[in-house]
Amino acid sequence: MVSLIIDGRKVEVPRGSTILEAAKKVQVNIPTLCYLKDIGHDVGACRICIVEVEGQRDFVTACNTPVEEGMVVRTNTPAVREARRTTLELILANHPMECPTCPRNGNCELQNLAAQFNIREVRFPRIRREFPVDDSSVGIIRDPNKCIVCRRCVTVCEQVQTVGVYELQRVDGQAIVGIKGNVPLAETNCVQCGQCALVCPVGAIYERDDTDKVWAALADPNKHVVVQTAPAVHVTIGEMFGMPVGTDATGKIVAALRRLGFDAIFDTNFSADLTIMEEGSELLERIQKGGVLPQFTSCSPGWIKFLEHFYPELIPHISSCKSPQQMLGPITKTYYAQKKGLDPKDVFMVSIMPCTAKKFEAARPEMKASGYQDVDVVLTSRELGRMIKVAGLDFANLPDENYDDPFGTGTGAGQIFGATGGVMEAALRTAYELATGKTLPKLDFTEVRGMKGIKEAAVDLNGTTVRVLVAHGLGNARMLMEKLKAGELKDYHFIEVMTCPGGCIGGGGQPIPTTTEIREQRIAGIYERDKKLPYRKSHENPDIKKIYQDFLEKPLSHKSHELLHTKYTPRGLMPKKS
Repeated sequence: MVSLIIDGRKVEVPRGSTILEAAKKVQVNIPTLCYLKDIGHDVGACRICIVEVEGQRDFVTACNTPVEEGMVVRTNTPAVREARRTTLELILANHPMECPTCPRNGNCELQNLAAQFNIREVRFPRIRREFPVDDSSVGIIRDPNKCIVCRRCVTVCEQVQTVGVYELQRVDGQAIVGIKGNVPLAETNCVQCGQCALVCPVGAIYERDDTDKVWAALADPNKHVVVQTAPAVHVTIGEMFGMPVGTDATGKIVAALRRLGFDAIFDTNFSADLTIMEEGSELLERIQKGGVLPQFTSCSPGWIKFLEHFYPELIPHISSCKSPQQMLGPITKTYYAQKKGLDPKDVFMVSIMPCTAKKFEAARPEMKASGYQDVDVVLTSRELGRMIKVAGLDFANLPDENYDDPFGTGTGAGQIFGATGGVMEAALRTAYELATGKTLPKLDFTEVRGMKGIKEAAVDLNGTTVRVLVAHGLGNARMLMEKLKAGELKDYHFIEVMTCPGGCIGGGGQPIPTTTEIREQRIAGIYERDKKLPYRKSHENPDIKKIYQDFLEKPLSHKSHELLHTKYTPRGLMPKKS
C-alpha cells in the first residue's frame, strides 16, 4: 500500500494505482475526456485530468501517473482550474458547435464538461481545416470534424478488436485520427461492429440513422410493416428512459412498437430458437458424418466479416445457418405472408438490434431467400429509443403487452443469445436432449457464462464428449483462430464467437455508456429473464414445433436450407493493393 495526500486528505491505495483512482477513494472525481479504463486507454492525450503534485514543476495527468509514497496532490487550485478550462476552450474552438443537431446531444462527454466548467464563451479562433464526412459504410458514419483526437477508437479497434482500421495521422502539422490507407471506411477491414462509436466521447463516430425509412413505411397504407426485437434489446433499452440497468422491458417495448403503428410485432427469440434447431442439428451431423470441425457459430455478423477478411481459409468451419435476424426475415415473407394472404413485396421487415453490423448483414446480396430483401431496415437500440421519444411515449409507464402470433413465443434459450456464452448454452441444452433422448440433469451451463475472454466446457452426447469454446471480443477470437491454424484445437467441436465484449448486450448500437460494470448488469438481466420464461429449451417451443410441422418439415430439410442457410464471401485484407 502507498500513502499520499489528496486535497489535504490522507489516502492509502495499492501500489501501482493512479492518482485518478486514488482521488476516487476520497470522493474527488477528477474530470477526464480521453481516459477509458475498460479498454486500458490512459494516454493522457486530452490533458483535462491534470493535477498539481508538490515538488514537480509541471502539471501531471492523473489518469496515467502512478501514486508514490508521501505524494501531495492538489486537484482544485486556481492554476489547475484555469489550465483545464483553457484546454477545454481550445478543444471547443476546433469543434463544430452543432450540439442541437448532433446525434450525441444530451449524451456527450465534451458537452457535459463544458457545462461542468461553466464555459460561456470560447476565446480562441478555429484553426483546423474542414474534412468531409465519411458515410460510405452501411452501419457507421464518421465525422472527422467532431473528432477531439482522444484516440479511444484507435485503441478499441487495434487492441480489443484487433481490426486496426484507425490510426493517428498528421495533416498540415496537426494531429488527427484517420483511416489507414486514407480510403473510405467501406474500403477497409472494418467489420461494422460499432465499438468505436460506443467509446467515442462525442459525435465523431455514430450509427447510420435509418428511422426516416421506418417512419415512411409506417405511413404507407400499402405496406404491412413487421418488426422483430433482439434478445439483448429487452434488457438495455430501458436505460434510455431512466430505468435501472438490466431491467427487463420486453412488454413495454412491445407496447411502444404497437403504438408506433407496426402491424405485427415478433420476438427474435423465436428465430434464435429456430437457429438452435438448425445449428444444433448441423453440429450433430458434422460430428456423425465427419464434417469440418470445430463448427463456428454464425449469428454475429461482425465476427463473420472479420473471418472473411482475416481468415478466409477458415470459412468452411462456419455454420451455414443464418443469424436469427436473417432467419425471421424470409420466414415472415414466405410462411407468414402466405398465412395472412399478403404479397411478399408489401411486407416490410424491420429489426431492432443491439448491433451496427446487423445493418451490413441485412444488406448482403445473398440475403434475399424470400425473393426480396429479407430484412428491409435494421434499427439499433439507440434509434428505436429516439423514435419512441419523437412519438412522445412515456416508455417507463407503458403497460406490458405481448408479442403477436405466429412468431411471438421465444424460450429462455433464445433469450440468452444476448450474452456471451448464450448461444453455446442454448445449443447444448437442445443438442444434448436431441442426441440422447434424455432430459438434461442440469439446465444451466455456468462454465460458459461470465466476462472471461475465453471459456470452455464439455458435455457427453451419447458417449461422445463434445468440447466447446466461447470467445467474446475479436481479439480473443483472433487468439483462437491462430491456435486453430496451429493445430491446437483439433479436439474441439464447437466454438461460439461474439464480436463485442460481453456479447450483444455490449453491441455497438446499445445505449451509451456501455462499461464493464454495465455489461455485467445487463447479462444478469438476461439470465433473470431466462429463468422466468415458461420454456427454456429451443426444441420445446410450441411455435417452433408448429413451423416445422406446417412448413419446414424438419431441421436441415431442403426448405430450411433454402430459407435459413447461406454461404460466405472470402474478402481478404483491404484496402486491396494495386
